[in-house]
Formats: sequence, C-alpha cells, structure tokens
Amino acid sequence: MEQNKFHKNFKLNGLSFSSVDELLVHTKDLPGEINQFLKSWFSVDQKITVQTSGSTGVPKLILLNKDFVVNSAKATGSYFNLKEHTTALLCLPLKYIAGKLMLIRAITLGWELDVIESSSNPLEKVNKPYDFSAMVPLQLENSLFKLHLIKKLIVGGGLVSKELEYKIQHLSTAIFATYGMTETITHIAVKKLNKHMLLKEGVKNNSFSDKNINSLKDASINAFYQILPDVTIYKDKRDCLVIDAPKVSDEIIFTNDVVQLISDNEFEWLGRFDNVINSGGIKLYPEKIEEKFSNIIMNRFFVSGIPDEKLGEKLVLIIEGKKQVIKYKNLGLSKFETPKKVYFLEQFVETETKKIQRKKTLDLLNFDNY
Repeated sequence: MEQNKFHKNFKLNGLSFSSVDELLVHTKDLPGEINQFLKSWFSVDQKITVQTSGSTGVPKLILLNKDFVVNSAKATGSYFNLKEHTTALLCLPLKYIAGKLMLIRAITLGWELDVIESSSNPLEKVNKPYDFSAMVPLQLENSLFKLHLIKKLIVGGGLVSKELEYKIQHLSTAIFATYGMTETITHIAVKKLNKHMLLKEGVKNNSFSDKNINSLKDASINAFYQILPDVTIYKDKRDCLVIDAPKVSDEIIFTNDVVQLISDNEFEWLGRFDNVINSGGIKLYPEKIEEKFSNIIMNRFFVSGIPDEKLGEKLVLIIEGKKQVIKYKNLGLSKFETPKKVYFLEQFVETETKKIQRKKTLDLLNFDNY
C-alpha cells in the first residue's frame, strides 16, 4: 500500500530518513501528536480516524480511507504545482484534518516540511522562506508583516473577512481560500483572495486609508470557488451544494451550504442552510450580511434570527465586547437586512479551533431581559 511508505525526498525539520522505523523513532520525542498520527498512518489499517471541528454540530470521529487521503494530497500538489523538494511549513494542530493533511502531503509528494508549534502568530519566530503553508484566518491576520516568507498560502477553518481581504491585496504571497470539510479530506475547491494589485496611492506597511480601501472594494474581488479536478458539483432542492468526488469519498456528500452555481466548475458560497433566516417570507443569508458589517465592526460578531410574532424571525446583531455605537446606514442594507436590535456579549462560545458556536452563544442571551 502506498501510504505504508514515504517519498524518498521527504524531509522533516531538515532531516531525511531511511525507513519508517527511523522516522517513528525520531518523532517519538517531538511535541504534539506527530508520532501518534504517523504510527496510525503507517499501520496496516486501511483507514485513519479523524475528528471534525464541531463548528456546525457536535464534534465527532470519522474514518477516512487512506487511499483517499493520498488522492487528496496529490490533488493539492497538482493544483498548486507543488512538486518534490517543495519547502512547506506546518503551523496547524495535528488534531484536525488540515494539520494531518499537511504532513501527508509532505510524506506523499516528497516535500521538505518544517513543523512548528501551532499558535495565533505562527511566523513570529520564522525567518526562512517557504513555498507553501496553510493557516486559519486569525493566523493570517497576525502574519501580514512576514507573509512574504510564504510563496503560496491556503486559508481554511473559517471565513476571511472583507477587511482582511483588503489588507492582503498588495502582498506578494498568492493566497487562496479553501472550501471543504473533514468528510472531503479538506478542500475540494479554492478561490484566489488577492490579485497582487498595485494601488495608485501606494500602500506600505499595511497602512490603509479609507481611500485605499474603497479603491479595493471597487476592484470586486472574485467571490467564486473553483473545484479541483475529478470533482462534480450540483444543487439539491434546498439550493445546497452536493459534491461527487469519487477519489476522496465513496459517497455523494450533501452539504448544508447554500450556493449559487456559476458554471460546471465554479460556485458562489452564500451561507449555511442552518443559519438562513426567514423574515417576513424573505430569506436572509447571515454570512452575506456579515460581509457588509465587517467593514465597520472590528470586534467578532454575527447576525442571527430570533422569534418574532409578526415576521416569524427578526434579524439581530450580536457583538463580542463592550457596548458601542454601530452606524450602518451607509452599508447598503435592505429593510430586512437591517438589524432590529443589537446585543453585546462579553465573550462568545467557541470551538477549540476558535470558531464561533452561534447557537450556544445565542443561548447565553436572555432576550426577554432586553
């Protein structure tokens, strides 16, 4: 079996290995879960156990076919042209699929992988360049001043805010948002987040004026995901994305992500079906409304629907932190997109990977007391 060996050019933290046993002995003293995962990967078992993040439901353990994991690694390498001797940085926790896949890509494709402790500021102590890495949005936000060290970066595990998109437009790093889930063995689609734009005003040291940001907004950053090879997509009756990816999954995957199909291989993500608000018969997609609010709210926030006698559900805005005045008249909100009330919470409920758990956060609010 292919997964019971590793590429001859694979390196871990600068070291080469002549055998699986040598690799396992070396990783035994490394922090984190590297050794434990590699033992599982190189075992005779046909599948590995991985844990979902729990951002859209209860965290659960699922089994993934090792051959499918290898196929996913090869698809990423092919799409981003990451061949043997690619230098890569692993700064994600190995507990979840995104971190595991960085390691498997390196083992399968012959990369030279450096592993560092997962933190919110992963490049803080990094001074060497890399061809490729993967981060969550918070890590990207905290790495802007040193991101030139990474040639290509994929970002997953949460939405990249519009404000952050504006900040990365001038960077030399090619940055891609990913779409996927544990069941699809990370991403099955990607979209480019920056275009290496040269602003007329000249942007240095991430210092953005309102004029700079407005010019970027006018540039209309591409909102469409492009699927990887050997993936077919369509919509179900709920307008949710359906994924047929036989090289990474035995089953057709019915998601809860509402999308608009742009072409056979492109789609726009509108939001989670679970989060759709029906206000007076009008369907509202919180994630799209939140994009507009991200231009003016610096704290973490989200919008949601709560029961209302007249509308069925009414839109409310929940902000983490102290009370503040929110001026949103110039955001281009429709009548139904305008929050009927704004609530403030000291701290949101979140997963281990810092994703907001909307329902549990809402449960903290006693709306009758407002």
